[in-house]
Amino acid sequence: MARRVAFVNNKGGVGKSTTTVRLAEGLAKEGKRVLVVDMDPQGNASSMLGWFYDSERPQPTISQAIKADTEGAARSVVQPIGWEAPYAERIALAPAILTLENRMAEAGVDGAWRRLDTALEGVDDSFDYTLLDCPPSVFHLTQLALAAAHDVVIVTEADIYAVEAAERMRDFVTVRARRNLANPTLELRGVVINALTTTAVQAEQRDSIRRIFGDLVWDPTIKHRTTLAEAGTDALPLTSPRAAEPRASYELLTATFLVGRHAAQAMLAPGTPGAIV
Repeated sequence: MARRVAFVNNKGGVGKSTTTVRLAEGLAKEGKRVLVVDMDPQGNASSMLGWFYDSERPQPTISQAIKADTEGAARSVVQPIGWEAPYAERIALAPAILTLENRMAEAGVDGAWRRLDTALEGVDDSFDYTLLDCPPSVFHLTQLALAAAHDVVIVTEADIYAVEAAERMRDFVTVRARRNLANPTLELRGVVINALTTTAVQAEQRDSIRRIFGDLVWDPTIKHRTTLAEAGTDALPLTSPRAAEPRASYELLTATFLVGRHAAQAMLAPGTPGAIV
């Protein structure tokens, strides 16, 4: 089975989908096979990876796999991504569209929170990592992901509301999810600070995040860059010369993901585009 990692926050717009997609890209460049499971009905991770729903020839999505509630149901959902890059063949996608919200109404069905885990049974055995992009909530769709995951990564911006939401998510994962979702070994693996600007207020919030979460905070911090947002909107990998800085930052973040925070810090020489701030 792949190591399954859920990317979460209780606030939207903090960059969960971007982090999921760019870490998938970084891992694929390192030779890892990655399955991205889009658990957000907005489908942002799906579109960033170059997948688009065709209403005339409907493709299966993760919603159908969850509804089926049978072992391995996600096998028919996994599809290639739309990028043209030498490593793109190592990334696969279980996409989402708005109909995923229909699964919310089934939260009260006995054992419903286990349906994603059941759907993925045997499906991600050939992958190194399964990355689960979660919606900005602690409700049923996120709980499906947490019940199936081994690890959790909180993505936040240096903003007071995002930080408060990150704390709520930390408490939900470490107390309620472990107990109520029968996943006692679920681990909070790290915290990613995303879209940092140069303002004094953001610097204060960044330092606050480091005080609150300590060694869980991953390096490097991801800075706000227009080229990163443009690549996501255009469904492109970070291969263009203009994307050199965010590309370097996510390569270093991938190193943190793979080898741990302190080992990755040693790789960050002064002047590196993704240098720690």
